[in-house]
Amino acid sequence: MANTELIEKINKLKKEKNAIILAHCYQNPEIDFVADYVGDSLGLSRLASKTDAEIIVFAGVYFMAETAKILSPNKTVLLPNKNSGCNMADMINLKQVKEFKEKHPGTPLVCYVNSTAEVKAQCDICCTSANAINVIKSLYMQGAKKVLFAPDCYLGSYAQKNLPDIEIISYPGYCPTHLRIIPDEIVKMKIMYKDAKILVHPECHQEVVKLADFVGSTTQIMQYCESTKHKTYIIATEKGVVDRLKRDFPEKEFILASSKLVCHNMKWNTLDDILNSLLHNQHEVTVEEEIRQKALSSIQKMIELK
Repeated sequence: MANTELIEKINKLKKEKNAIILAHCYQNPEIDFVADYVGDSLGLSRLASKTDAEIIVFAGVYFMAETAKILSPNKTVLLPNKNSGCNMADMINLKQVKEFKEKHPGTPLVCYVNSTAEVKAQCDICCTSANAINVIKSLYMQGAKKVLFAPDCYLGSYAQKNLPDIEIISYPGYCPTHLRIIPDEIVKMKIMYKDAKILVHPECHQEVVKLADFVGSTTQIMQYCESTKHKTYIIATEKGVVDRLKRDFPEKEFILASSKLVCHNMKWNTLDDILNSLLHNQHEVTVEEEIRQKALSSIQKMIELK
């Protein structure tokens, strides 16, 4: 089936079923033709929770669909392709997070939203890559001398560099995609494109982060490119961000820092998958209510921070 026909069928079907389609910005850009919202995982889930849609189709990975279910328990949440997982989220499970906490009794646990519902349910407060520093700082202001951070040790290291007065003990998880970029590649890019701005995601190795002109989440990187007047940008995050920037701002030049910056799990979802998901209510994501309530509490504490 041609893409145009697929897109028409999906857009018609989502209206008939009162469905909303969310697309993470690491997805293949063709998904945007049927998406109601494109963005980062938590932002998309929050937007969906405020709609009257009965069905949420989340073109992303499993933990993102879980987060949507946590925030919208009365909506049906569908994952187009059941193979869409996250290597980093899979690095810590319920047993491992409990063991991590038991090694440091009484120490608050900050949990990155890139984690499963059962891990979120074990933490004191969640964070995103955009607000990790502020979340940890809030615990310091409440008297904490140290915090636990899971699962991304590189985001934890980035926060530690910016918060020297509090000890951050990080779980040894990481994003394989962001670690594929090495400092030498950035150095070479800086030589080739002398006037370019280097934009880096904090999940990257800290030696890469040190070379950045700007460090931020995917949304923050995209906002920076929109709001600044530089001509050339070197982007050290997943390829999907560069694809969208090139499309949305053709007058500017966007260069992917490395051809290896592709998250294959994020590319699993296709227009065919989305159509089948809508047709058959395929791959519904559920979260046990006790876990959902605990995970929701950790998310709400983060949202309530000023």
